[in-house]
Amino acid sequence: MNIKFKLALIPFAVSILVSGCSKPSTTDNMVNKVGADAQSVKASDKALEVNSVTNIANSAADWQISHLDDLSYIPESHRAKSENPKFWIQASFYIGLTRWAETTDNKDYLRFIQEMAKEQNYELLLDRPYHADDHTIGQTYLWLTEQTGNKQAYKPTQELFDKILANPPKVGLEMLDKTSKTQNGAHFEGNCQDRWCWADALYMAPRTWLKLSNVTGDPKYFEYADKEFWASADYLFSDEYGLFFRDSRYFDMKNKNGNPVFWGRGNGWVFAAIPLIIDDLPEGHPSRERYLELYKKNAAGLMKLQRENGYWPASLMDPDIVKTPEVSATGFITFGLAWGVNNGILTDARSKEIVEKGWHAIEDAVEPSGRVNWVQHVGKSPDPVKKTDSQLYGVGAVLLAASEMVKWEN
Repeated sequence: MNIKFKLALIPFAVSILVSGCSKPSTTDNMVNKVGADAQSVKASDKALEVNSVTNIANSAADWQISHLDDLSYIPESHRAKSENPKFWIQASFYIGLTRWAETTDNKDYLRFIQEMAKEQNYELLLDRPYHADDHTIGQTYLWLTEQTGNKQAYKPTQELFDKILANPPKVGLEMLDKTSKTQNGAHFEGNCQDRWCWADALYMAPRTWLKLSNVTGDPKYFEYADKEFWASADYLFSDEYGLFFRDSRYFDMKNKNGNPVFWGRGNGWVFAAIPLIIDDLPEGHPSRERYLELYKKNAAGLMKLQRENGYWPASLMDPDIVKTPEVSATGFITFGLAWGVNNGILTDARSKEIVEKGWHAIEDAVEPSGRVNWVQHVGKSPDPVKKTDSQLYGVGAVLLAASEMVKWEN
């Protein structure tokens, strides 16, 4: 990251932190307790204020930006990848930051994102050309084209996607451990990852393809993505539970308590992706109603599973597996539900209360400095979470949620 540019941002960040990024301090002791009942948060206990949302989101964004050159708090196993703006971990942070910057018309964040993208030459990772994770950063490049008219920002993405369209993948969607491999130093869980065969992929890639159609005017990119999205969604979505399996290995999996395994963040990835896609769909697009129908089914399944403390558990169907808060799932789900309320899709009072509880839980996880706690590290299943665990995509989830909560009407 350009040091001079980061230094130029410091006065801006400091001014925000000094002028009021503090949040209610009633929960610091509460968050330290892992018992869910002890962490009960009632939406009526706190009033939602736009200034509070703005301060929390700005402080979280500024803390993360100021620490991009020091990710020592991230486990070494994923630190190097987290340091790479083109890798999905940091790219997911930029999705939240772009949404927040656009919602609040924050030109400082826009300039920061421009500088990052320019330093990366608007390039994607190419070791796994078909892999959804490595398409994630394209959403930010294409957003820059939308915001600034810079057509160079999407050229490398278009070049890669044209190659994929010329030779589309022909693998199935079943995740087979026996086909896992390392290619050019990059890992594949299975051959099916040439397609979007795992829940996370539906957040990482389809919107990049949609935005490319939007900025070029060529529908072929989203025609491909729309078809692939629905192949995966129909494969991974459980109508019985209203939730997404992470991949095919989880269809019949049971945890030690005999309950089905539905990963909190895995569902959060998809549930956040659906509103982002709907917002970017051209007016009158024939798939719009289908996305809305999936959104409603997924929302119904998720709203049943919020804990009394406002968080969604890492293991959605068994909160006793991981009893601590988990902010990445909660941030993504709160964003998705808040979007539904703000857009008149979820109209009942219960939906609004669930959203407010979710946001207050997020508030409780953000320190006055802006550091976001309780974020499950990189994984693919419900794993233990500590208060000090933090990751860039968790901050991205907080910023997405804030982008809807700043519009909230009490």
